[in-house]
Amino acid sequence: MIFYVARRLTAGLVLAVLVTMITFLLLSTSFDDVTGSILGSAATPEQIQAQKAQLGLDRPVITQYLEWLSHAVRGDFGVSYFTSEPVRSAIGARLGVTLSVVLCALLVTAVISVALGVLAASCGGVVDRVAQGASMIGYLVPNLLIAIVLVYFLAIRLHLLPATGYTPLADSPIRWAQSIAIPVIALVISGIANLTAQVRGAMIGELRADYVRTLRTRGISTRSIVLRHALRNAAGPALTVLSLEFVQMLGGALVIEQVFALPGFGSYAFNASLQGDVPIIMGITLFGVVLVVCLNLVVDLVNGWLNPKARIR
Repeated sequence: MIFYVARRLTAGLVLAVLVTMITFLLLSTSFDDVTGSILGSAATPEQIQAQKAQLGLDRPVITQYLEWLSHAVRGDFGVSYFTSEPVRSAIGARLGVTLSVVLCALLVTAVISVALGVLAASCGGVVDRVAQGASMIGYLVPNLLIAIVLVYFLAIRLHLLPATGYTPLADSPIRWAQSIAIPVIALVISGIANLTAQVRGAMIGELRADYVRTLRTRGISTRSIVLRHALRNAAGPALTVLSLEFVQMLGGALVIEQVFALPGFGSYAFNASLQGDVPIIMGITLFGVVLVVCLNLVVDLVNGWLNPKARIR
């Protein structure tokens, strides 16, 4: 197990280097535009070159990348070109907002999807059709449209929840919950589609397995078979899909945070991309790669715990 974790972390480190290198090479083609944006449209070519020299953007690209990498491994991701704010503190200050929305949405998605998937597989009939219909809504309707409809009905028409803004949890738990309620609902509606279908399919396969028929002949209740045996065996594939949903929700947070004016990680990444803020983009890229690598590792370990056959030795 220890060697497996070390091997996965080493592969993740190599992946992080490759992804950040490619990202930096792509960004290097727009260094002139970035310095022009910093100085304004009235900047002369001489001023642009001077600004590039001041930022160190006139050196060979590989030299710049290696210098950034040497600082990044020590936790120094530089400062923003436009605000002079340290990248690490800027990302950390906004990450809590995004994670509060995404993790709540992921938890609600998991509960609803598991419930719908289990009911659809074990009951069939009308329940199955209702579950599939609920999943289809998430497939067909985009996040942006869902968010707009929710704002119109829940905030503008009914005045039940605020349309925009964010209240930190430490300031007021109730107002915090109200401020993220609509974004969470929007992410949940789109998130239950894949997970419900996965749980339903996996549960149907498990309930048709030979061991389930054996358990029934022994007089074990249907509830025990479904919850203690079939669901545990079906949890592995569902957990993999749930991890993918987490990554997808982080991407969806970019749109959701723009719609609801949330000061989160997604909106910050979007604005940095528009400006061409290289240190911010590189810090966000590295964080994203590390997050995905760690998430996949955790999913593999949990799958090994749930399913002894999948355990890594």
